[in-house]
Amino acid sequence: MLAQPAVRAAPRITSLISRRAFHATRARLSSPYHYPEGPYSNLPFNPKTRFFGLRFFTYCFAGFTAPFGICLWQTNKPKA
Repeated sequence: MLAQPAVRAAPRITSLISRRAFHATRARLSSPYHYPEGPYSNLPFNPKTRFFGLRFFTYCFAGFTAPFGICLWQTNKPKA
């Protein structure tokens, strides 16, 4: 019952796919929706600064130990 409509729709689907227009033009950098490309351009921080390693290690250490510190605080806080 469902096979006949699917067979009738097949030529229309292939014609829609074949008519699809692909743009071969290069993206313009003046567009507000395009950002510069290349290594390190997609990062929200600059890994080439002097103390990047220290700051990154401190950030990761704080993020990893915070949940454990909060658990210890909640476990050992005085009961009211």
